[in-house]
Amino acid sequence: MRWFSRWVITLFATPVGVVVLAALDSTLFLSMPLGIDAVVVILSARMRDLWWLVPLLATVGSIAGAALTFWMGMKIGEKGLDRWIPERRLDQIRSRLREKGAVALAILDLVPPPFPFTLSVLAAGALEVDTRTFFVTLVVCRIFRFGLEALLAVVYGRRILSWLDSDLFHDIVAFFAVLAIVLTTISIVKIVRSTRPAGRRAAA
Repeated sequence: MRWFSRWVITLFATPVGVVVLAALDSTLFLSMPLGIDAVVVILSARMRDLWWLVPLLATVGSIAGAALTFWMGMKIGEKGLDRWIPERRLDQIRSRLREKGAVALAILDLVPPPFPFTLSVLAAGALEVDTRTFFVTLVVCRIFRFGLEALLAVVYGRRILSWLDSDLFHDIVAFFAVLAIVLTTISIVKIVRSTRPAGRRAAA
């Protein structure tokens, strides 16, 4: 499986790859737990002289993906959220939005994975939160999150790079890559089903 894990790392642990993965990670189309965080750490450890660039690239891609998810939320509207978000979770989001506003919703980005923050972005669009406030807060949170990861990668860079060549690391990468394929397939199937007219879904 080492060849598979090497292929995944080669694909995403690049300046272009981190932007693409960050964008996909913020949409409903890809589910890769801890994927973007791991790539930020790996790339920052490799690019010690330009480590500060990695969180910026990750933030740009992440905001682009979040903007698409936010737009999808606006399109489906509040009534369409029940197809995507469990009722209990949706009630929590509504309550948080009423009490603390768009900033509190965007700050949920700082909650560690596997917290489903993408669904919060979808709900933010559907519930018509203040767009500017939400995305300004999100940019700050993403730069802080990715910046902290990148800084830690620089501090512990040598240890990280040596660990990257271990069999355990490649087994972990392979496991999460396979998990991502499974979860992404489930997400795509869910998206396709959610776009069917209500009558056809009932008949099915």
